[in-house]
Amino acid sequence: MKHDLRQGLKPVLLYLPFHIVVVACTWHDIDRRPAGHVRGSKGMWKVASAANTLGAVAYWLVGRR
Repeated sequence: MKHDLRQGLKPVLLYLPFHIVVVACTWHDIDRRPAGHVRGSKGMWKVASAANTLGAVAYWLVGRR
């Protein structure tokens, strides 16, 4: 059973650093961008980007004016 758990965690552990970098870049942009240049609230975009990488991608594609 331990072997199965390690195999299941491997993709997550490989993906996690990528997600952290994407979220950090997204939050940096959100913090520096004026509120008028962001569609919706900055807080909502921070939550969406932290929840999953697709939220961050959505911010870069849709959330910026």
